[in-house]
Amino acid sequence: MTSIPIRLAEAQAPRYTSYPTAPHFSEAVGGGLYRSWLKELRFGAPLSLYLHVPFCHQLCWYCGCHTAVANNYERIAAYVGLLRQEIALLGRVLGRDRPVTGVHWGGGTPSILSAEDFTAVMGQLREVFDFQPAAELAIEIDPRHLTAEKAEALAAAGINRASLGVQDFNPHVQEAINRLQPFETTAAAAQALRAAGIAALNFDLMYGLPHQSLEDVKQTASLAADIHPQRVSVFGYAHVPWMKKHQKMIDTAALPGAEERLAQAEAAERVLLLRGYRAVGMDHFALPDDPLFRYADEGRLHRNFQGYTTDQAEVLLGLGVSSIGTLPQGYVQNEKDLVAYAKALRAGKLPVARGVGLTPEDRLRRDVIQSLMCNFFVDLRAQAVAHGRPGFDFSDSLERLVPLAGEGLVTVEGSKVRVTDDGKRAVRLIASCFDAYLGAGGRYSKAV
Repeated sequence: MTSIPIRLAEAQAPRYTSYPTAPHFSEAVGGGLYRSWLKELRFGAPLSLYLHVPFCHQLCWYCGCHTAVANNYERIAAYVGLLRQEIALLGRVLGRDRPVTGVHWGGGTPSILSAEDFTAVMGQLREVFDFQPAAELAIEIDPRHLTAEKAEALAAAGINRASLGVQDFNPHVQEAINRLQPFETTAAAAQALRAAGIAALNFDLMYGLPHQSLEDVKQTASLAADIHPQRVSVFGYAHVPWMKKHQKMIDTAALPGAEERLAQAEAAERVLLLRGYRAVGMDHFALPDDPLFRYADEGRLHRNFQGYTTDQAEVLLGLGVSSIGTLPQGYVQNEKDLVAYAKALRAGKLPVARGVGLTPEDRLRRDVIQSLMCNFFVDLRAQAVAHGRPGFDFSDSLERLVPLAGEGLVTVEGSKVRVTDDGKRAVRLIASCFDAYLGAGGRYSKAV
């Protein structure tokens, strides 16, 4: 049993899919600056692409994504047209044949696109960019709306990894989150994808959901393992109704408390480890032959807005409304409002609404946080030297670590900071000790 004090389990912290985190983005970074950043990129530097589709068949009440219900396909088709305009614009700014090593379709439900529209967008991407032979092309899928024909179309377009949303297999929990999805539906979707040739599957599970018990979590993890996906993520539900208004549909009194959430996370981990999975980072699990585990074992794991990843590209270009991109110079985020996004594209402008430029200190702290989140270890002196700042003073951060070290969650020996086994589930709190922006705005979900 992990020894994390309940007061710490109840504490809030960023997820550190970026640093600085999104609440600290500002309108000081817009389309013009983004264009200049793109122009500065080295031609041969590999890129990754993220495409956001902000539509679903229905709204799940737990969801924290930027999405809405599409009442007719015309609205989705119009969005596809905008997405293709953005791809064309990026091609004009960057030039053609930039090497791409990864593509991730997220949402929302990107598989909501028709086979014809999805194929057309993928074809356009291949015309603009140079897809590398080993590129991972991934998509997030709602198993309730996947047909054999759609699976075949995805495979024909080059998709080689699919992430299936599951959350929980128990009907009373599904009813509480407005997502009725029988186990058989998920199993059939997995079978259809494999039959089409998409063998690499991820499952997303959740704990901390309304009316969810310890036994519910254990049963869900066990049933998920029965389908044998290569990767399983086990996320804690983030109740942030001040950001996502539809979460007000969830009865706060029905949510598990901090102690029960912690027990649920540990129970899911025990089940998955017994079924042959290996822990990766704080909330991912992978079979031993999956690249994610191999990269973690070799210290090459990365973390971005999709969570833990094998993606090694320094540049991630975000396409679509609300999408976030990463460049050596900083982060950019597209307009969240669809009307504003469309208006920018019609004017021939890159639809970036905000972002943040990175300072030398930001880059150093980002690598420190990344190392803690991915490797549970960092050598502060080595990181400072690598960034050309050998005398950088981390004393404030080390002082913030003292209470956590006192709880046995982290050890500090000279410049070496190591997260203990007990502290791995609280690694977001440990990483937050190195966040120079923390306390300067932003509300976050529970750290455990």
